[in-house]
Amino acid sequence: MKKALAIFMMAVLMLGVLSACGPKRDTTDKTDTGKKEETVAKPDKLVVWEDKDKSGWLKKVAADFEKENGIKIEFKEVEMATKMRDQLRLDGPAGTGPDVVTLPHDQVGQVATEGLIAELKVDKKVTDQFSQPSIDAETYDGKLYGLPKASETPVFIYNKDLMPEAPKTMDDVYKFAKDFTKGEKYGFLALWDNFYFAHGVIGGMGGYVFKNNDPKDIGLNNEGAVKGTEYIQKWYTEGLFPKGIIGENGGAALDGLFTEGKVASVMNGPWAFKPYTDAGIKIGVTALPTLPNGDHVKTFMGVKGWHVSAYSKNQEWATKFVEFITNDENSKYRFEQTAEVPTNVALLDDPAIKDNEGAKAVAEQSQYAVPMPNIPEMGQVWDPMAKSLQTVVTGKSAPKAALDSAVEQIKANIASTK
Repeated sequence: MKKALAIFMMAVLMLGVLSACGPKRDTTDKTDTGKKEETVAKPDKLVVWEDKDKSGWLKKVAADFEKENGIKIEFKEVEMATKMRDQLRLDGPAGTGPDVVTLPHDQVGQVATEGLIAELKVDKKVTDQFSQPSIDAETYDGKLYGLPKASETPVFIYNKDLMPEAPKTMDDVYKFAKDFTKGEKYGFLALWDNFYFAHGVIGGMGGYVFKNNDPKDIGLNNEGAVKGTEYIQKWYTEGLFPKGIIGENGGAALDGLFTEGKVASVMNGPWAFKPYTDAGIKIGVTALPTLPNGDHVKTFMGVKGWHVSAYSKNQEWATKFVEFITNDENSKYRFEQTAEVPTNVALLDDPAIKDNEGAKAVAEQSQYAVPMPNIPEMGQVWDPMAKSLQTVVTGKSAPKAALDSAVEQIKANIASTK
């Protein structure tokens, strides 16, 4: 009995010693102020990659962040759609990459799967600032990987000096183009050899990429997709589109013709508003006219987001910066500088956006748009569809055969990644 008592007392003494040596616990009641404790030392700087020709607004916002937090922001421009992701793959592992990048949401699944971007840990009050669809676009496999920067979808842009009012239907656009198109003058232009834009017609006619994000259910060569591609083909075979707007240089050629006052109307995105107005064109902007089947053009809706590199050694501060640049004040400022429409709910009724013709058109067209799939398999769609469409518009292949070939290639590409 005495031996047992001695052992018990020794155990109590040891617990007392360990308790004294261990960390002291603060038992006082702490009130949550809503501010996160700074558990990570401040870096001297954060490196941010913004899209090409879009970094001007960052000068002010970066200076504001530096003044508030004592961290310098170093930023550079990298073309977002293709080069941003590829450059991150190289510079990230090498330790020369950025802390923050911007990406289109349809790449989120792929780059998250590759481990290129980090999951964002933010409060619900932060995500509540944005529309739910835009947050969904930045979410993959149940995890948030970015905060929305802007939402965009192609709309109908017209030169008011050449086309006083926007037509209501694509049949009306076609009739106008037949009468107006002569020499170097064109009634309507669109980059329909580019699947991003062509999907509006293909989707509006009944085609689809992946039904319910199921990569096994591809609808890019169904009856509706074929009809949509036949409609696209018609504009090229009848000479309503010039040959120079096909391929990688098509966008620059289209923009050049429009800013020179040689084109009455185009299908283009909100990124074109400022360059067009800066060129002195008096533009009008509306949702796209309805298709010959009576349905709306089912454009792709894209969400651009801000993301933290998985290779960043400053992920906590990088996240703070992402929260800072996407708050209502800075999102509004970015819109005023770039004309890219933010998804902040509080800004929907702000006169800067509400009374803006372009922003209003994007909002209306977004009602008929579909979000681009953000699953990794989407990366296997773009190239086969671009090649198939180009063979159609150049008269090298019939729509059905071209689409069948594209779908076959997409399936093969997806299978090869498994």
